[in-house]
Amino acid sequence: MGSRKKNSAENRKEALKTQYFARLNDVPTSPRKMRLVADMIRGMEVNKALGVLKFSTKEASARLEKLLRSAISNWEQKTEQKAENGDLFVSAIHVDGGRMLKRLRPAPQGRGYRVRKRSNHVTLFVDSKNSINVSNEVADGTKN
Repeated sequence: MGSRKKNSAENRKEALKTQYFARLNDVPTSPRKMRLVADMIRGMEVNKALGVLKFSTKEASARLEKLLRSAISNWEQKTEQKAENGDLFVSAIHVDGGRMLKRLRPAPQGRGYRVRKRSNHVTLFVDSKNSINVSNEVADGTKN
């Protein structure tokens, strides 16, 4: 590996240490169905998002609820604080396409129709409202 690639990889790893996230790979639902549920909780406070996911009828909501609980746990472990304060929210959520299983379904007159079984990868970031205010003050050079 070249030194430039190595340096950029190390910088990316350092940046991820200051972010709190959870990742779910190869979920056997289509990305479109998962994005419908992800759009419901984007930018929401964590406790409200857990309630929305718990009472949603979508199949993807159970998986996202478990992922959100994992992200909260990661935040608690890295910051050594409890999440009950209510200042934690879903800062970003990304749903990307995963691998696709290609199958054949029998069709009339000896033909076959292709069936694509899609999967996806979900990355969920959580952050506290206090840390955003502190980072904005540092960037602006002002402090209240």
